[in-house]
Amino acid sequence: MKKALVISAIASNQGKTLLTMALLQHFKKSVRPYKCGPDFIDPQFHQKIAETPSVNLDGYMMNEEQLKWIFANYMNKEVAIVEGVMGFYDGMDKGASAYDIARTLHLPSLLILDAGGSYITVAAVLKGMKEFRLDNTIKAVILNKVSSQMHYDLVKKYLEKEVKGIKVCGWIQKGLKSLCSTHLGLDLKELDTKVMQEISHEILEHIELDILESIMEIEDVNINGYPFTKVIQKEETCVLIKDKNFSFVYYDNLEYLKDLYKKVVLVDSTKDETIPSEADIVIIPGGYVETEEAYSCIAHSENFKNSLLNHAKTKKVYAECAGLIYLGKSCDDKKMSGILPITFELTSKPERLGYYKCELKSGEIIRGHAFHYSKIVQAPKADIQLYKVSKKNAKGGGYIQDKIKATYLHTMWRLGNIICLV
Repeated sequence: MKKALVISAIASNQGKTLLTMALLQHFKKSVRPYKCGPDFIDPQFHQKIAETPSVNLDGYMMNEEQLKWIFANYMNKEVAIVEGVMGFYDGMDKGASAYDIARTLHLPSLLILDAGGSYITVAAVLKGMKEFRLDNTIKAVILNKVSSQMHYDLVKKYLEKEVKGIKVCGWIQKGLKSLCSTHLGLDLKELDTKVMQEISHEILEHIELDILESIMEIEDVNINGYPFTKVIQKEETCVLIKDKNFSFVYYDNLEYLKDLYKKVVLVDSTKDETIPSEADIVIIPGGYVETEEAYSCIAHSENFKNSLLNHAKTKKVYAECAGLIYLGKSCDDKKMSGILPITFELTSKPERLGYYKCELKSGEIIRGHAFHYSKIVQAPKADIQLYKVSKKNAKGGGYIQDKIKATYLHTMWRLGNIICLV
């Protein structure tokens, strides 16, 4: 029987990522990582540790049958570790919370709770979480920032007294030495095997893994057919720009391209690779191109830029976020490709953050996510906009010029949301 666990908390910055990474390291030979929501960063850490791609599960962009299919389609390992987003119930207004994902997929959930400076109140918090929605799948708890075994025993006593049906699986000591010597969560380069083994050992030292595994057994997820539009493969070659600048590609998006096109070629812009002449479409995903460090990786990629310019004269291009910026003329003083007559500037705070529902000129609605610190300061007139953004005060949409389409919106392409592929 397979095992799975959704790891969540009452908020962000409670230790979800730390515990997720420790468990991925522990189950390394037999684990498939997943991430709730539209995040691109955590899945890169997951893959670095587990050496298996992490799959996004998004309850806003996907309906329940689609969620089940995505989970089951990639559950080819013995264990699934699903990292939640924000607090356990956050996002349930959009069907996108860890609670929604766990409930839909019938996966057991674990809460990591901060016990620093508290003991009885932790039981009150857990009781509230458990009773807020009676169909939740919370089965276990691990305590974080615990000062000693005595502290843990005291908190555990009240948890078991006040909250029934919950396994208390252990604790993580505050001030772990391994975390004081690393910038975990900031730099993928630091996550080598030795570092992760050290961190994982300290995090799991006081956790009773046998008790934890006892609540992780799951039944197979039942799916009814293929809940997406049938894929009819195109006799075309697709080029996907995929490198450290343009790295925001959901794993299922990459797999979908392989289903949709006869041939998929990956091109690294930071190595100044060129787009092959036989390419029928070029896709430039999100990532980073507007910062000084990121721009320096591509500023002198003249062969790449010229091959893109040549391709864009007569063939299709689709770009998201950083890809949109690169298609523009400039961002601040950084010169881009100039394919689209749009200029950008970098801001000190997010210009957009969250889910967006957009209406195409055809009337079709697409759903996606946006998170960016740049904004458009000059763009063509509105009649070339690809869609209208429905969110209040959200200016601008996607842009279309000849066979080029570009947008700030990140979407899941299997849903038909990749607007260039119609």
